[in-house]
Amino acid sequence: MKNSVKTMFAAMLGTFLAGVVILSFSAIVIGAIISASLSFSAMPAKAVKNNSVLTLSLSCDIVDRVENNPMDLLQGVFGDGESVLGLNDILRSIEHAKNDSKIEGILLTDMYGVGAGFATLTEIRNALLDFHLTGKFIVSYGDSYGQKPYYLASVADKLYMNPEGSLDLHGLGASVMFYKGALDKLGIEAQVIRHGKFKSAVEPYMYDKMSAENREQILAYAGAIWQSMLGDIAAQREVEADKLNDAINSLQLNDAKAALALNLFDGLRQRGEVLSELAALSRLNENEKPNLISIDAYSKTITPKNTVEKQQVAIVYAQGEILDDGKSDIVGKTLAAELRAVRRDSTIKAVVLRVNSPGGSALASELIWHEMQLLKEAKPLVVSMGDVAASGGYYISCPASYIVASPTTITGSIGVFGVLFNAKKLFNSKLGLTVDVVATNEHADMGSVYRPLSKPEHDFILHHIEKIYATFVQHVADGRKIPAKEVDNIGEGRVWSGVDAKRLNLIDEFGGLNVAVEKAVLLANLERYRVIELPKQKDKFAFVLESLGQAAVKLTKKNTGDILEDYEPLAKLLRMNGKAQARLPYEASIE
Repeated sequence: MKNSVKTMFAAMLGTFLAGVVILSFSAIVIGAIISASLSFSAMPAKAVKNNSVLTLSLSCDIVDRVENNPMDLLQGVFGDGESVLGLNDILRSIEHAKNDSKIEGILLTDMYGVGAGFATLTEIRNALLDFHLTGKFIVSYGDSYGQKPYYLASVADKLYMNPEGSLDLHGLGASVMFYKGALDKLGIEAQVIRHGKFKSAVEPYMYDKMSAENREQILAYAGAIWQSMLGDIAAQREVEADKLNDAINSLQLNDAKAALALNLFDGLRQRGEVLSELAALSRLNENEKPNLISIDAYSKTITPKNTVEKQQVAIVYAQGEILDDGKSDIVGKTLAAELRAVRRDSTIKAVVLRVNSPGGSALASELIWHEMQLLKEAKPLVVSMGDVAASGGYYISCPASYIVASPTTITGSIGVFGVLFNAKKLFNSKLGLTVDVVATNEHADMGSVYRPLSKPEHDFILHHIEKIYATFVQHVADGRKIPAKEVDNIGEGRVWSGVDAKRLNLIDEFGGLNVAVEKAVLLANLERYRVIELPKQKDKFAFVLESLGQAAVKLTKKNTGDILEDYEPLAKLLRMNGKAQARLPYEASIE
């Protein structure tokens, strides 16, 4: 008895001490976040010196807009240390630097691991080309160059690389992971109901390799993106596109000197030599250290224009998956409410919806579509497509008055699917578990993981999928003024590049966010206006508790590496819970 009491008190003491430690740690973390937020808010923006060089380093992820999250200040503790830049801040900084007398030019550097899609890079590249028209210099230097960074760096006046560096130009390839073999071993059957032979989001759960249709569409849009990249590089570097492509195919670019011989670089330099040249170009003594200012620091020095102007053009950001519920990505009812508020705000004269989404829930997409339709009837509405605006991403875009996209944007994918899993074999044969059901109606347990769908149940769900697809097709037909039969012909879930999308009248013009804003201003016939960005950023403290929950997720990724990314599509599909999806037809890594 004495030992039992002793053990009980030891357990209680251990629990108490553990609680104290957890509470203390939480208090320290919250205090650190609050302190970091306050100090960051109070910190004055770094002053821009005369004869400065704006430094664009893109070894990070780029999103359309960065959330105002204080946890980013503590990435070294909770995250993987990688920074994130907003495309809006990058474009705004480059535009402002054009007429800033303190900025002599731009340095592109350390870009080997840029985390951005091709359309995002195209927008930045076009902004740099526009900057170059001012007569200011652009210099690029890297120890080595990856494929995406080189595409961006090819705009530079002077393009340098370390003599021992390497240029990785190899063309584009797509990798799709298939899970059917694993599901078979587990005794799980994926019951797929879809409309569209190209709607291949579910193929990894049905096959062990790509279907002919999927291979065809990937080759088509990857080929279009590659030709656009190749043409841009060849034009800027004054190299024949065919000659460059042949050199890539024959692996001639096997060292720095070979790349230099093909005029892909202006010289092979050490970093110190480039810094001396930058000092001279920015009108300093070549022995002086150049005044470098990062794009992140520079963006904080920019004062918004026309802050008192009442007439507004609103940029509404829609980035991520389209979800029925949640606090991140694109939540259908949340974005619908934002669009409703924009429609009712008389000071907002035109709207740009920035879409960067592979799609998701069909129902959530419909909620957003409805508000987009009402918004277009009230005021000019332009869609700006980012790296991807496909399936549900296109669903919410098609009502717009005008659609702007990059030649390298991935779009289309007009199709719908649903998936239900039957794990009866797993439970019965592998685990020895059986399930008995009592039901008031014959199909009360329809969709249960414990049994397969019957033929009538399959047909019932298929009818639902076909109905949603017909609605999707009609929305596109009405929005784009294309006959429904023609939309069906280019639909079937097929993904298109921006180049093909323009040919098929799925978009109106090539361009980025700035082009979309200009078009919205033109449609609204505005002379004076200011641009606002929505949804409004949360206060830093609103992120604190939410960010604490995200910390564990970041730590997990830090400890496991990126291998879990291969399995994320499977996790997403399991979370769909059988709901109809208007989603990009696969998770293919295009590199």
